[in-house]
Amino acid sequence: MQIDKLRGKELDQLFEAILSLKDKEECYQFFDDLCTMNEIQSLAQRLEVARMLMDGDTYQHIEKDTGASTATISRVKRCINYGNEGYRFSLDRVYQKHE
Repeated sequence: MQIDKLRGKELDQLFEAILSLKDKEECYQFFDDLCTMNEIQSLAQRLEVARMLMDGDTYQHIEKDTGASTATISRVKRCINYGNEGYRFSLDRVYQKHE
């Protein structure tokens, strides 16, 4: 499994730090220190692409609405179809929280 290649002390520390954040404001502060604005926006864009793909939107519509390249859309679709369900369970939880 590809996820096993990621495992390690430094990544565990990163995930523990993320999981320790108490609210959205702390996330903003942490990610502002951790990443560049472009990196944060790219991560957010990929999540939105995943949401739109799971809602059945077309590549053209997603590209127009998000500005994502077809390569990014294809990569996210591959992760949704063959990945570790990360997009699916996180977006399902976000949707459940807002219902």
